[in-house]
Amino acid sequence: MTQLETARAGNVSPEMSQAAAAENMSGERLRELIAAGKAVIPKNKRHQFATVLAMGQGLRTKVNANIGTSGACSGVEREAEKLDAAVAAGTDSVMDLSTGPDLQEVREMILERSPVMVGAVPIYAVATRLRRKGQPIAAMDADDLFRSIEEQCAAGLDYITVHCGVTRDVIRRLDHYERIMPSVSRGGSILMHWMERNNKENPLYEDFDALLEIAHIYDVTLSLGDGFRPGTVVDATDGPQVEELITLGELARRARAKGVQVIIEGPGHVPLNQVVANVIMEKQLCDGAPFYLLGPLTTDIAPGYDHITAAIGGAIAAAAGADFLCYVTPAEHLGIPDAADVRSGVIAARIAGHSADIAKGIPGAIERDRQMSIHRRDLNWEGMMAQAIDPEWARKRVSLSADRETCTMCGELCAVKLSRRPHETAATA
Repeated sequence: MTQLETARAGNVSPEMSQAAAAENMSGERLRELIAAGKAVIPKNKRHQFATVLAMGQGLRTKVNANIGTSGACSGVEREAEKLDAAVAAGTDSVMDLSTGPDLQEVREMILERSPVMVGAVPIYAVATRLRRKGQPIAAMDADDLFRSIEEQCAAGLDYITVHCGVTRDVIRRLDHYERIMPSVSRGGSILMHWMERNNKENPLYEDFDALLEIAHIYDVTLSLGDGFRPGTVVDATDGPQVEELITLGELARRARAKGVQVIIEGPGHVPLNQVVANVIMEKQLCDGAPFYLLGPLTTDIAPGYDHITAAIGGAIAAAAGADFLCYVTPAEHLGIPDAADVRSGVIAARIAGHSADIAKGIPGAIERDRQMSIHRRDLNWEGMMAQAIDPEWARKRVSLSADRETCTMCGELCAVKLSRRPHETAATA
């Protein structure tokens, strides 16, 4: 049985108990959320890893880090460094987006080494294989695609991104909208290219039941990808994006009916004033399914700082109900990230997620902030470092005055120290 089927049968699985404990929630409450399709536990039956987590309604906002090779930049050791950097920075998940010649070796390393859930986009492996053979993407065979998906699920992937909503109807809708970039989704664009060259429907949509059978065998969570997510704030919330989302909502219902867990992927690049509306729309159209967002990025003019741009949008989206944030690194739109970029991206996304959790009233979320504030009041620097989301960076930046009590920003004019009441001064002397 899958986690969804177990939950619907009224039973709390060991994975539910473990994930619930991490949320300070009862196993029964998490079971109810999973049974309703409002939470998921991405956990392949064949993949054993240390930190099993749930994502969804009423749960802490989770963060994913994308790593992986490209045709221009490969190396298992490099990806191992990025994996370690992501885990050290506190990621809840990693996705292997490799498209390099060492894809298989990298995938095996990540699945063996990762202490957190692992996702991937199976069509990347298919496209990479064709490229290495010197064949065009249009030569992809639908049967080969499904075989590859099953092989990758059998290898242990906990969740997979599948662009099932890239349909011929949605592609035709592009003719009625003046999009600057038709598709910035690599998986979505691969399928769109294949469909137009072969004059055929998307096999992942047409044969969705076959995909569900594979996912059910291994209890792989389907992350229904948004092939028409906006790649610029100018294209946000248009017809192709919305029609694809409607399709994903319909497919999500079919998946849950077959006992398959599902999450929905979302934009992308979205202006600040449209972020909340996008979350509400997804939750409404997809019956409260967990929402997985790339960012969203709220402006297009910050290359080198897009981890900040994404954190702004991510905080607003998660506060409005989004459940899973895919990090964006400083290298976004510029090149493949290194380990330092990965670390920065995870920290930025975690800040966004935690800020949202305070706003959502997630139990216990604000307590760490309370403790930090108490340590700041007491000028307890070791206590502050212990509560910091990135203690290593904070220790590098701290600079104390000569009295070793206040920092060099205010020194003798420290507001915290000057505002102490007489009895407080005596107590801390």
